[in-house]
Amino acid sequence: MTVPSHAVSTHGLRLRAGSHALRSVVELLSSMRFSISLLTVICIASVIGTVLKQQEPLSNYVNQFGPFWAQVFGAVSLYTVYSAWWFMLILAFLVISTSLCIARNTPKILADLNQLKENIREQSLKAFGHRAEAALDEAPEAAARRIGQTLVQGGWKVKLQQRTTPGGEGWMVAAKAGAANKLGYIAAHSAIVLVCVGGLLDGDLIVRAQMWLNNKSIYAGGGLIADVPAQHRLSERNPTFRANLLVAEGTQSSTAILNQPGGVLLQDLPFAVELKKFIVEYYSTGMPKLFASEIVIHDKATGEKIPARVEVNHPARHNGVEIYQSSFDDGGSSVTLKAIPLAVGDQPSSKPFEIQGTIGGSSSLTNGPEKMTLEYTALRVINVENFSDSGSMGATSGVDVRKVDLRQAIDSRLGAANKTREKKELRNVGPSVTYKLRDAAGQAREFHNYMLPVKMDAAESSPALFLLGVRETPAEPFQYLRIPADDQGSMDGFLRLRRALADPAQRERAVQRYVRQATPADRPELAPQLSASASRALALFAGPDQPANSAQAKPLAGLQAISDFMETNVPESERNRAGEVLVRILNGVLFELLQSTREQNGLKPLPLDEKTQAFMAQAVLSLSDAHHYPAPMAFALKEFTQLQASVFQVARTPGKNIVYLGCALLILGIFAMLYVRERRLWVWLAPSGGADSATPGKGPESGTGSQATMALSTNRQTMDGGQEFEMLKIKLLQVPR
Repeated sequence: MTVPSHAVSTHGLRLRAGSHALRSVVELLSSMRFSISLLTVICIASVIGTVLKQQEPLSNYVNQFGPFWAQVFGAVSLYTVYSAWWFMLILAFLVISTSLCIARNTPKILADLNQLKENIREQSLKAFGHRAEAALDEAPEAAARRIGQTLVQGGWKVKLQQRTTPGGEGWMVAAKAGAANKLGYIAAHSAIVLVCVGGLLDGDLIVRAQMWLNNKSIYAGGGLIADVPAQHRLSERNPTFRANLLVAEGTQSSTAILNQPGGVLLQDLPFAVELKKFIVEYYSTGMPKLFASEIVIHDKATGEKIPARVEVNHPARHNGVEIYQSSFDDGGSSVTLKAIPLAVGDQPSSKPFEIQGTIGGSSSLTNGPEKMTLEYTALRVINVENFSDSGSMGATSGVDVRKVDLRQAIDSRLGAANKTREKKELRNVGPSVTYKLRDAAGQAREFHNYMLPVKMDAAESSPALFLLGVRETPAEPFQYLRIPADDQGSMDGFLRLRRALADPAQRERAVQRYVRQATPADRPELAPQLSASASRALALFAGPDQPANSAQAKPLAGLQAISDFMETNVPESERNRAGEVLVRILNGVLFELLQSTREQNGLKPLPLDEKTQAFMAQAVLSLSDAHHYPAPMAFALKEFTQLQASVFQVARTPGKNIVYLGCALLILGIFAMLYVRERRLWVWLAPSGGADSATPGKGPESGTGSQATMALSTNRQTMDGGQEFEMLKIKLLQVPR
């Protein structure tokens, strides 16, 4: 605690009775050094709680810190700092320590407010830094009353004292101003107590007390909220809580969720919240500029229906409970997914089909003997991506409109003077769906697929791409398989080409078409050699007819298979030339294979132009990458019916007003300590020619005049203090400017 050193000491309250241990404990608790130590620990803990995201899933911390440190940090409750038992205990000790500190120092401060220290010795005034002497025409009593009246009019508290001296009757004028400075210390320290008390009331202390006293326990299971037993529920009369309430459009809910380490507690509300309509508006960047919920509050006691509108920073209030707009989520949108077979052959996964589901639900799938579960994770209708040269859409998913990365926004605007920000080209690329495929062992991969093809390149000839994202863990970014859209704006052309590539008979027909067109008419003897090279290249690119063994380290198809073949069979000096020839042959055969599939489906052949060349270039890369796709099928979003849900934070906070009062006192206290200076002024008036006269022989005759000695002390030495003293010399001692 910071207090004026001349008023109080840093030691604690010293009891005169009791055991030595009790006296030592009380002295420690009430000492300033102990309070400062507690404040330091609280500041460090608050920094940790600010830097480290709180109440995240445990898997996120494991991915960030590793299993060992994630367990260590969890054991000391760093993931829930502000509700940790040790944080609450420190707050409680800080309240006790600061209260004892206030109780010990307040009587001294209040007593000092009324002390003008008029008994100071005349000789002591000469030791002050601000001092002045002057001869006055007035008698000491008249001068004292004039000076006192002038000071009173200037806002000073004044006391006059008459003293008998060898030279006659002298007068001491003692004055004081700025007493609010010391009151500021009381206000600031009281504010700390109030803020801590409010934090304890609005924290988890009351909830934990109910768990201990009422045999409440944390619920770690799943299922419907209505099926959760009573020992995991808190009463409607709970005096303080802060919980989350998710309500989908057209539904109502009266049970909120308190997140706790290892599970949740359910908080029953005295009313139900019905969401009529959720409203969200976006900026061009994809960030939301307006959250709003049109709700109806159904009071359980009276049956009254109260319409209200909840916006960010504009909560609704009912029965002492405040309803804040926290976020929004999916309320169970229905989606229709179309399976895109990426496996080839006669497996069940090579047959296209459609499946319907609900976000948050799951469906069972069968791929021959293998059983999988399709979990519908998220539907995002708006995905704003950065298409500038510095932006990379493939590296990340779309802008998450549920959050704003404040740290990145600040970093982009601060720094060196020569720092520039890259120009962004933001574009909404349409809806996307996120799902998980979980195998029988419980292992899951996450997929993120866009509904519409995305134009990645500004060149007119470049094809639009269907983006199929996949990642192994939530800590990794999505990696995308890019499938080019055909002339009809679909991926059917690519899928036909992939199926034909897996058919040896169609590959052979494509080779013969290519050989007929590529063999010079005057050199028919080159046809067998060209046919053999084309067949070899296409077979390597297509891979074996049977699926690759998962234990093999290298891929058996695509461009990597051709590269492996050349490293094994072609001398190093000839690889560049042979590679160019082989890739040119491969591109030509694949083009003929594509044309053949179009003829079989009654479509016109593609013209030999830049668009076709760009399509084929991307198709070759996509065919090669498709062998690395970890699932036999991908699911594209075909149709959806969006159902929004609003996430409210419901809170009953009796300590809020206490915290507000503490903040007001803290502002007043800091203002008083920083901007109000405590000043003390003394003016000693002795008869002229008396024994106490500083300059005998000067001024009027004895009894008709007085010799004045003035001194000023202040708790802080500032330039204003010197200027004020000069003004007082002119006013009180009538010294010329």
